[in-house]
Amino acid sequence: MTTLYGISNCDTVKKAQRWLTSNGVDFSFHDFRKDGLTEAQLQEWVASLGWEALLNKRSTSWRALDDSIKNSIDETTAIREMLATPTLIKRPVLNLGDRIQVGFKESDYSALFK
Repeated sequence: MTTLYGISNCDTVKKAQRWLTSNGVDFSFHDFRKDGLTEAQLQEWVASLGWEALLNKRSTSWRALDDSIKNSIDETTAIREMLATPTLIKRPVLNLGDRIQVGFKESDYSALFK
């Protein structure tokens, strides 16, 4: 089963949901702000993509972090902060079971589901 992770009010997540629905892809949506996120899930994503690909340094959540954290960020700190503040995670995260994709581009989704 394909699972789309994100937050419900994110425009990019909404675009991904519309694309999946209009292309007949069966998926479930997991709002990691409301439904939570386990450390095991995040560790799986980090192992697959790397923490740098998951950490959204353009978010308001990132800008709100203390400079001492931002200036010394590493994998351990990034995971801790993303678990504490899931809006630090780039969205959406698409789990295909055997592959994980972060972000949404129509061309990427088309290639994944051809």
